[in-house]
Amino acid sequence: MNARVDAPSPAKPTGRRRGMLLAVIAVVTLVLAIAWLVYYLAIGRWAESTDDAYVDGNVVQITPQIAGTVTEIGAEDGDLVRAGQVLVRFDGADSRVAEQQAEANLARAVRQVRGLFSNVNSARADQSAQHARLLEARADYARRKGLAATGAISQEELAHAEDALLLAEQSLAGSDEQVQLRTALVDDTVIASHPDVRAAAAALRAAWLNDARTTLSAPVTGYVAMRSVQLGSRVEPGTPLMAVVPLNQVWINANFKETQLGDLRIGQRVTLDSDLYGGSVSFHGRIESLGVGTGSAFSLLPAQNATGNWIKIVQRVPVRVAVDAADLEAHPLRIGLSMSVSADLHDQNGPVLAQTPRSTPLLTTDIFDRQLADANERVMRIIDENMGGSTASPTGPGQPVGGSGSGAGSPRGRQGQVAR
Repeated sequence: MNARVDAPSPAKPTGRRRGMLLAVIAVVTLVLAIAWLVYYLAIGRWAESTDDAYVDGNVVQITPQIAGTVTEIGAEDGDLVRAGQVLVRFDGADSRVAEQQAEANLARAVRQVRGLFSNVNSARADQSAQHARLLEARADYARRKGLAATGAISQEELAHAEDALLLAEQSLAGSDEQVQLRTALVDDTVIASHPDVRAAAAALRAAWLNDARTTLSAPVTGYVAMRSVQLGSRVEPGTPLMAVVPLNQVWINANFKETQLGDLRIGQRVTLDSDLYGGSVSFHGRIESLGVGTGSAFSLLPAQNATGNWIKIVQRVPVRVAVDAADLEAHPLRIGLSMSVSADLHDQNGPVLAQTPRSTPLLTTDIFDRQLADANERVMRIIDENMGGSTASPTGPGQPVGGSGSGAGSPRGRQGQVAR
């Protein structure tokens, strides 16, 4: 019988091979450490990044200024609308009736004020007549007084002449009061600036605006969102009907940790990546402002840390980043999208907080200006239509009634003559 020969066992790694492996690992680790150090010194320490960032923007709510019943809806969610485009119309029957009534009241006021100016002229004409009678009575009394001294006429006739003079003086005094009273109603005014006409004109403007406000137009160019209005709905002032979002005005709210704010400055350049487009598209922008408080400080229920079980949590501060317009035009963003933000810290010249206030409005719209301009044109047209060819005042075109003159044509001058 032959003896069985066992197979030789595998040789164990020698100490030399183990040492070489450890050396390779050490070299790779050293190279990686050096590479990380170079990256940190050259790039890493000059950047702060966060993925706690979201797209934000202006959401312009479309709300009515008057109550009304919806008869027309001009846009749906996602539609592009231009500034001034009609979005919603209300039933305007009631507002048109109120406008017509206000127009009639203004026309009536203009005609009544024209009558007031005419009354002043009538009072002045009567004043002139009374003044002439006074001069006549005064001359007659003086003549009869001389005749009575010579016995040519009786004392009774002289007494009648004196009574006529007193009556003429009293009549002139009453006429002067009437001139002053009627002049006070129109003094230093023309028909268009008379208080009664201005009050009626203001009522017409209010009625005109109410009629114009039955049409709701887009104040800005953007995209419609959150439409909730329905045909036939009765809505009250301030009810949100829909919103218009101008996507060319969006910005990024990046919530950096408080430990990252030390080197952030206004004006620093920022690189942004969106989950919508992935890494194939990068946006560029700049830091526009750093928040004046943490997100929790402005929350509905701010944290109260005055208890014994307080745990320190790193706070986050919102940093507003303006996105370059060219990038937004090429790759539109939507409100609420997630973003990754990396700020370049090389530029440390910018301030931490804004140093000067804005010199111009941040946002403006002029679609409402035309409403009041149209109302003013209508007011002036009604005034012109009811002038009846009369001048603006009884003393001449464009001249206000009343003045400080003391000539024979003014009440003050005539009173002085009577006193003499």
